[in-house]
Amino acid sequence: MSVEKSDIVIYRSENGTASLEVRLDHETVWLTQDQMADLFGRERSVITKHLRNVFKEGELEKISVRAKYAHTAADDKEYQTQFYNLDAIISVGYRVNSKQGTRFRQWATQVLRDHIVHGYTVNEQRLREESAKLQDMRQTMELLTRTLAVQELVTDTGKDVLKVITDYAYALTLLDRYDHGTLIVEGITRKALHVIDYEEGFQIVNAMKGEFNGLFGIEKDQGFKSALGTIYQTFDGEELYPSIEEKGANLLYFVVKNHAFSDGNKRIAAALFIYFLGMNAILYRADGSKRLADNALVALTLLIAESRPEEKETIVKVIVNLINRSND
Repeated sequence: MSVEKSDIVIYRSENGTASLEVRLDHETVWLTQDQMADLFGRERSVITKHLRNVFKEGELEKISVRAKYAHTAADDKEYQTQFYNLDAIISVGYRVNSKQGTRFRQWATQVLRDHIVHGYTVNEQRLREESAKLQDMRQTMELLTRTLAVQELVTDTGKDVLKVITDYAYALTLLDRYDHGTLIVEGITRKALHVIDYEEGFQIVNAMKGEFNGLFGIEKDQGFKSALGTIYQTFDGEELYPSIEEKGANLLYFVVKNHAFSDGNKRIAAALFIYFLGMNAILYRADGSKRLADNALVALTLLIAESRPEEKETIVKVIVNLINRSND
């Protein structure tokens, strides 16, 4: 077989007579005939003779222990060079009666064990991260599909929802970013400057009632008070939502999903979200423009309304990252 890439590890003999760049690939180690000659302190012709006998006598099959790797020679040119794996190395070492063969086998066994264990751990972690990122993307895109179906793509609101997801696509280009972390909350502002309690929150609701008729702003239960209290909850002395952005995103989510009012839940949630960001000094950019456009807020509120409970974490991440990205 021909292999282009492999890991390189360094082997040094105890007496310092051999220092070899050992290729590590396909869960074994590989040496050239020249390297085996250096390792065992024999002429290359001796190594060639023993390898020929190993194959001739049927001790090993040539196809299973031999491979070609790209190798840079002394003239700086790259050649396809024949390498032999640990089974062949051990067989030759036994035939030339070299103590280095035993030491090399012990060293190689340990290196391979470490490599396999480490490689498994790294790959397992990477698979978990990739799976989580794909789940984030899948949930977000499923949510987008449902929301657009409700709003009908031809409407302006449907287009706004699509624009939000398009703007957020930088965080969901997973196929190109598998090795660059996961969908995480970044650039957050830790310290909240202003805490909104139930009384203050309800003042905002009352102020909005003049613009809407009917059942707008009439409480059905304690869901509104619960939403305001939840964003400031702590556990074991640590805040569940430590940043302003996370508190705001969760406030928007809880007010929409708790359905605490007979009418106007989404409008109240959006207004309270904007008020919260403003009171904590992250609503506007340095130039005075809003960090989150009105149409984006409408789209996010609709996404929340159409979302399933298991999609909450993804929704919150979307909101937080949009706030922060809008600050660029």
